[in-house]
Amino acid sequence: MDGWRIARAACALIAGLAVTAGAAAPAADARYAKRTLKSGAKGSDVKNHQRYLTRAGFRVRADGRYGKRTRRAQRRFERAVERRRNGRASRSDQRLLRRMLRRGVRPGAGTGGTKADTNRPNAGPKAVLAADGRTAIAPDAAPKEVKDAIAAANRITRKPYRYGGGHGEWEDSGYDCSGAVSYALHGAGLLDRPLPSGPMMNWGKRGRGDWITVYAHESHAYVVIAGLRFDTSRGRGGERGASAERGPRWRTQSRSSRGFTARHPGGL
Repeated sequence: MDGWRIARAACALIAGLAVTAGAAAPAADARYAKRTLKSGAKGSDVKNHQRYLTRAGFRVRADGRYGKRTRRAQRRFERAVERRRNGRASRSDQRLLRRMLRRGVRPGAGTGGTKADTNRPNAGPKAVLAADGRTAIAPDAAPKEVKDAIAAANRITRKPYRYGGGHGEWEDSGYDCSGAVSYALHGAGLLDRPLPSGPMMNWGKRGRGDWITVYAHESHAYVVIAGLRFDTSRGRGGERGASAERGPRWRTQSRSSRGFTARHPGGL
């Protein structure tokens, strides 16, 4: 066979392999999120989930076997997105993980960024944290809605984190991330009903506000009010006291807004 025929045959072989590989990936992904994955599970959907976990920053070997290491990686993912930490990848967990990666959100990639990312208002004086570490004090010049939002948030800074908390009723025994943000906004008369974090991505107006900015993605939400972050996630290194607890608290450490959508109420 001359050189031209060899080259043409090689190109045909490579093209065929590419088509086969391209067809295999969607077929394997089509089986993803069809069942709950737990210890002992095996299969291509397990391997896909392991790959997604690694891409999200929770490294684990993609061997198609749901063992101890995969369970630990899953628990780290659950902690990062504030879901129940049981080490099982429910169908909802799998769909969330895949959706976050498609949106470019990597929950295990660390905070990164700078303080300027989220902890500054666009204008106006800042609120300050009282000596008890749980109460924020609004600046005198703040609009009434801002003062009311801070007062509402202050009322739940001793509550624990509870998945789904704050969504069944306003006064609850605990609050999750969007439940806590909803409570503060409701106190300011800016929200009539609690919103999950996903819908918060379309709430209000686009971009940062002068006084109130909500940051949301598919699985988490927090709010910056007069320069202070109100968030259920524990603070990173350096925080002490109430700011280091899990639950709705005022946080003094900055966090990156990478992967979040910024929204604000009109006029604020």
